[in-house]
Amino acid sequence: MQPAVIAPKDRLIVALDLPGVAEAEALIARLGDSVSFYKIGYQLAYAGGLPLAQQLAKSGKKVFIDLKLHDIGNTVARGVESVAKLGATFLTVHAYPQTMKAAVEARAGSGLKILAVTVLTSYDDGDLHAAGYRLNVSDLVEARAQQAQVLGVDGLVSSPEEAAALRKIVGHQMNLVTPGIRPAGAATGDQKRIMTPARAIAAGADYLVVGRPVTEAADPKAAADAIQAEIKQALAR
Repeated sequence: MQPAVIAPKDRLIVALDLPGVAEAEALIARLGDSVSFYKIGYQLAYAGGLPLAQQLAKSGKKVFIDLKLHDIGNTVARGVESVAKLGATFLTVHAYPQTMKAAVEARAGSGLKILAVTVLTSYDDGDLHAAGYRLNVSDLVEARAQQAQVLGVDGLVSSPEEAAALRKIVGHQMNLVTPGIRPAGAATGDQKRIMTPARAIAAGADYLVVGRPVTEAADPKAAADAIQAEIKQALAR
């Protein structure tokens, strides 16, 4: 299968990890046409961000709702149906088989794509072992990716470090969305498995999720433009 055609500008997803809608709207206005895709996670979703998601979708922007759903199948399904009505492009669920199966079935007939979160990018092998897992990060990511592919999930969220290995497993049948992206010289923050935009694209990532390097920059638009330029350069190689 040939890789899907993704506009270079759509490959950057800016994470609106901000305390309120007013701050998010101000940032969106500053970024203007430099960014076409936004992620809304827990912080903003619980501060009135879901109506903003619908507003962004109606204005022509793409929206990634990052709520990492995980519950009994019926509850997950009803949540997916509600998110689909917002006009969102992506929604995350945790990569547990029952959860993924319920989400895939519930999104049928909509434009919503389900992304499975394999292992959080703030986790390393020690964190998994402390949580009771016997597998290390790479083995658990691989196992969950294979399960997700069989169940018809649309894409995976994983560290860019796993992108090349995942691409070998799923080919071009699934989108690879990678948080933990840090431009050269940027602070790592609480991420443990990170990569620059160019390296992530070269490794096989389709979409790059970037938060603080843009949202906390002195000039967010310039920061976003620089990442966009790096993505285009990487794609041209």
